[in-house]
Parts: sequence; C-alpha cells; structure tokens
Amino acid sequence: MTKRILLVEDEPGLVMTLKDRLSKEGYAVESANDGPSGYKRATTESFDLLILDVMLPHSSGLDVCRDLRQAGIKVPVLMLTAKSQLVDKVVGLKIGADDYLTKPFEMMELLARVEALLRRVSQRTPAAKEGSFEFGPNRVDFRSTAVFRDGRPIDLSAREFKLLRYFIEHRGATVSRDELLNAVWGYEAMPFTRTVDVHVAWLRQKLEPNPRHPQFILTVHGLGYRFVDS
Repeated sequence: MTKRILLVEDEPGLVMTLKDRLSKEGYAVESANDGPSGYKRATTESFDLLILDVMLPHSSGLDVCRDLRQAGIKVPVLMLTAKSQLVDKVVGLKIGADDYLTKPFEMMELLARVEALLRRVSQRTPAAKEGSFEFGPNRVDFRSTAVFRDGRPIDLSAREFKLLRYFIEHRGATVSRDELLNAVWGYEAMPFTRTVDVHVAWLRQKLEPNPRHPQFILTVHGLGYRFVDS
C-alpha cells in the first residue's frame, strides 16, 4: 500500500523539491503551508508520516506537534529545524516528535530518515492479520477475530469486528461515514449513512466504559469518527 506523507512547509521551492523526490520514491505526498492548515489536515485525514517544519506561519511546528499528540494523533513526525535551533530539537523530541533533520540537509539523508520512521512504525504496530491490540480494558486478537473485555470474550458480529479493525488501523485519524461505508460495507456512500452510526453505537455499548461519554470511538461533529486508544 502506498504510504501517505503530509509535508507541512512554507518554502515553495523546498515543497516542490521534496514532493517531486518523494513522489519518485513511491510515496503519495500532500502539503500544507502553515501550522493551522497542517494541523487540520493531520487530524481529518489519514497519513503514515508527517514532515513538519519548525518555523511556520501562524503557529510553529512545535505547537502543531504538541497539539497533535494531545489530540491522540500518533502518526510519526519528522521535524525540520534550522542549524541554530538546538533547543527546538530538544523540545520537539520531548513533546512527541520522532526524529529531526537540520536544514540544509542532503536529500539522501531525508529519504533514509523517512524510510527508517516508516519501518519502525510497521515493526511496532502489527498488521491487522497478526498479533493483538489492546485499548483500555479491551483486547483484540486479530488472528482469531476474538475480542475480550477484562479478560472475558465479547460477542461481535463480523461487521462490527471489521469496523473495529478499520478504526484501529486508522487510529488517530478522522474517518468519514462515507469512507467507512466504502471500506467496511464494500460499496460507495449510500443515502442512509445512519448504518454507520448504528454500528458505532453497538460497538460503544460493548467496548466503552461509559457509552454515553465514549473515550475510544469519538464523534467528530460534521466529519465522522476518530478512534483513540489513550
């Protein structure tokens, strides 16, 4: 599957250069040119990696990284810093950045950092067909398609399990009802997206400590849902 990268950078020349080279390496690259638009895209779309400049208009890359982590977005972040910004490197790593690269940099080094971050994530997050995943009192065993709460098995329908798996695989990202219909039910959006809402309600009843105030499957008003595991 093609890895999606969000580049948040305000230098047009660097954006063009990086998008061109990363695209040639097989990545799908999107871009934003300031802090607020980068934050919005990172919280409403699904990306595998963020390349985030520290010096951005309106809000810094440090602010964006901090806010993303506080919002439960766990996508790896590679920060770009100026040569004199040692303090920003330290702060960036403390607030949740995964790596940093100092400008100016060699393209081969950036590509190596990108590849290493993506490989690290794939190693620590097993695919849905392997291993298990835990959140709160719940554990999902992908091999046996079994779900447990406080060690006791929970009865999920095949559709509920597929929906839960999709949420877990895209945790931290806001996914629309149309996207869920297409991915889980296998057809393009129908007029009655209430189908998704009903199944989400069933999952909440079975997995949330308090279904009226969910802490894992969150509603993003006007957009869809976001799954967070903390």
